[in-house]
Amino acid sequence: MRTVRPRTSDLHPVLWTGLAALAAGAVLCVIGWYGMSGERHAARQLPYLASCTVPGSALIIAGAVLLTYGRSTLATARLAELYELLVAVETPPRTRPAGNLLMVPGGTLWHRADCPLVESEPEAVRADARTITAAGLGPCPICEPQEGS
Repeated sequence: MRTVRPRTSDLHPVLWTGLAALAAGAVLCVIGWYGMSGERHAARQLPYLASCTVPGSALIIAGAVLLTYGRSTLATARLAELYELLVAVETPPRTRPAGNLLMVPGGTLWHRADCPLVESEPEAVRADARTITAAGLGPCPICEPQEGS
């Protein structure tokens, strides 16, 4: 599974704040660990724990929450944009030429009006026995039209 990373222009201030909080929390935790590792007695380790490690851990948690919120907000915005694009594309109703048989100008086959091959062809025109014979068209192998239909 491939993960999609957001472009730099898509990163909102909430995401930047979350990244900054994570980085600051990691730095504070490292400073607290380094300070505590140099002290032998627990009483001397407590100031490092209180001033660096606990706030650093809180910043890491806050950064993770901000990143999660920012990513979900970004995903929601993208989903709303995609929905608007999908809903905005409304195809106008197609009008079909009167008659049961159709042909595409320049084509080599004639079709029934409900044939899937001419459904998406807006330039399909009505075909009768005279035009079919004159153009030398053959019946469509998909819809198998009958000349009299």
